[in-house]
Amino acid sequence: MKFLRLCSILLASALLVACANTPQIRTDLDPQADFSSYRTFAFIEPLATIQAGYTNLLTERLKGAVQIQMQARGYVLNAQSPDLLVNFNTKTQQRTDYVAPPPPPWGGYYYGYRTGFYNSWDGYAGMGPQVIQYVEGILNIDLVDARRRQMVWEGVSTSVINDLQQASSATEIDSVVNAIFAQYPFVAGSGIKQIPKK
Repeated sequence: MKFLRLCSILLASALLVACANTPQIRTDLDPQADFSSYRTFAFIEPLATIQAGYTNLLTERLKGAVQIQMQARGYVLNAQSPDLLVNFNTKTQQRTDYVAPPPPPWGGYYYGYRTGFYNSWDGYAGMGPQVIQYVEGILNIDLVDARRRQMVWEGVSTSVINDLQQASSATEIDSVVNAIFAQYPFVAGSGIKQIPKK
């Protein structure tokens, strides 16, 4: 019994580690927006990641990574007259997941054969749900129509963070931002959707 419980915990832990290395990406866009009219961009001031009145290293790394992705799609950085404004935000939060016990015959229904006639000894731990706690990291990147002040595209990355310092390193930031923009379907001056990269 202990072996099966250990296997279920190890499996759930392995899935969390996999998630740590593979962020979950979701995107959304405004179907009414004219993406063919967007050719330039700039960063919103102040960016949401600036909390203390000065630019931190995380913000600088995010700006650099986003600028590379935008320019790779033909957008020109123009702080004077941008078509798009870029904003981003990060958040970490403690999460708790419950891992269900294995299905029958090793799960809860398996023990139904006792039919309530007798119980296990005191201190016996059945194969109930396992509790796993972890830190979840979220990165939002918003593209905003500068003239209308309306968000037209959003990319969100959600991942498990095992090491906060590593997660905020330049290498990791580049990787996550690249994964988000891999789902951005436009190039500058074109309203034709490209097939997002997988």
